[in-house]
Parts: sequence; structure tokens; C-alpha cells
Amino acid sequence: MKKDRYIYPAIFQQEDEGYNISFPDLPGAFTCGNSLEEALFLAKDCLGLYLYSLESRELNLPNPSKPQNIKVDSTEFVQLIEVFMTPIRDDENNKCVRRNVTLPKWLNDLAKKNKINVSAILESSLKAKLGL
Repeated sequence: MKKDRYIYPAIFQQEDEGYNISFPDLPGAFTCGNSLEEALFLAKDCLGLYLYSLESRELNLPNPSKPQNIKVDSTEFVQLIEVFMTPIRDDENNKCVRRNVTLPKWLNDLAKKNKINVSAILESSLKAKLGL
């Protein structure tokens, strides 16, 4: 069952040029930021997109670790990152996708000549056909 909100611990590693961020419970979820403010923003973005990717492939989300159980060194700290999924799901589901459509050349030429946006026509026609 999809939840509206998730909280996962992130490890922030301070470097000369900023912060590297990883999520111990989410293999391959990494980001970085030049400042702490930017790093926190990008960590939230990374977490949301990673979890959306798991959800969209109907994969189980791992349970978040307890921050006190995560070992870090002197250049690192653990920060809980909270993400609200509804806006992320809405943004991702409303993105435009490219589709390859085949039309007779004469029809394509006529549409171009009349400055008709074929994508807009296709979208409105599909919505009408689907009763949306």
C-alpha cells in the first residue's frame, strides 16, 4: 500500500566542495550539494524520485533504518529526510512522453501546412475516446 509520506535516514558526508549524500537503505540513491541547504533540498528530491521509481515498478520499499543504528565517521552525520509523495506522483504522472506515430505523408504535410499541432489533436482525441 502506497503511503503519502516517508522518512528515511540519509548520510551526509562533508567534503571540501560540499556534501555527498547517500541513503543506507536505498542502494544507488546518491546525490550531492554545494551547501548544506542545497544538499538537504537535493536529498529530498533524490529520495522522492527513488521511492517513486520503486512504487511505479511495484517493488517493495525497504524499511528505514533507525538513525542510532547507522555508523558514521567524523566527517559524516545522519539526517532524517521526509518526503511527501502526492506532489511527486502528480508531477511524474503528468509528464509528457514521446510516442512514435505513423501518418500518411500527405496528411502530415497538410497538417504542417495548416499549422496543426498533431500532438495536441492526438491528446484531445484520446481524452474524448477515453471519456476524460
